[in-house]
Amino acid sequence: MEWKNIKEQLIVFLKDEVKKAGLERVTVGLSGGLDSAIVAILSKEAFGANMSCVLMPSHYSSEGSISHALEVCKKFDIDHEIVEIAPMVEAYEKFMDGDKLRIGNFSARMRMSVLYDVSARDKSLVVGTSNKSEILLGYGTIYGDVACAINPIGEMYKSDEYEFGKFLGVPESILEKRPSADLWEGQSDEDELGYSYKQMDEILKKLVDEKVSADDLKSNGVDKELIDMINYRMKANAFKGKLPTIAKIKWS
Repeated sequence: MEWKNIKEQLIVFLKDEVKKAGLERVTVGLSGGLDSAIVAILSKEAFGANMSCVLMPSHYSSEGSISHALEVCKKFDIDHEIVEIAPMVEAYEKFMDGDKLRIGNFSARMRMSVLYDVSARDKSLVVGTSNKSEILLGYGTIYGDVACAINPIGEMYKSDEYEFGKFLGVPESILEKRPSADLWEGQSDEDELGYSYKQMDEILKKLVDEKVSADDLKSNGVDKELIDMINYRMKANAFKGKLPTIAKIKWS
C-alpha cells in the first residue's frame, strides 16, 4: 500500500469538505481505539489547532479507553476534553432491563449527542470514525457511532488499518489491543461477530471489490457459515448507510 499517498489524499479530502461547509474546525470522538486514533491524527495534520477531540467514557468503559486516548493526545499534541456520559446513561438505564446491547447502543447515541453539541458550540464538523468493514457489516449504531458529517476512513478495511496506523505513528498500546466498540466491559468486536476482521475482510474484498459471487466462494471451499453471516449482515443492515426513505406522493 502507498500509505504516504493515501494519507495525502485523506488530508486533502478533509480540508476540501470542511471548506465546502464554510467552516474551519473539526471535532473527533476519541475512544482509545485504532479507528478514532487514525482519524484524530489525520485531522490534526489537516487542521492543526483547529481540531479537538472529545473523550466520552461511561461507567462501562474499559480502563484503556481513556489512557490510550490520552496517549494519542499527548503524542500528537491534540487539544481534548473529557465528558463523562455515565450520568446520561444512568438516567435512562432503569428502562433498559439490563440489556447490554440496548445500553451499548444508547451509550453510542449519547456520545454522538455530545459530539454534535460540541460541534455546534465550536462551529465545527463532526468527523466520523467508522471503517469500511464496520459499514458493510452494519456493525455500528445508527445515529450513534455511524453518524457524522464526513468520514475519511469509510473506504478502508479494518485489517488494513493496522499498517496505516503504524505508518501514522499510532501508539503500540492501541495497535496491539483487541478491537472493541467499548460498549460494555470486556466487549470485543470479533467475539461478537464470531470471526477475526482479517477473516471477514478477505471475504468482503472478494464479494464487494472483486464481485465474486457467494456461490463461487463456497464452491472453492470458503467457510459457508462465514459467507452466509456476512451476506446476511450486509443485507439486514444496509439501511444504516442510507438516508431515511421518504414516501413519494402523487398529488394529482
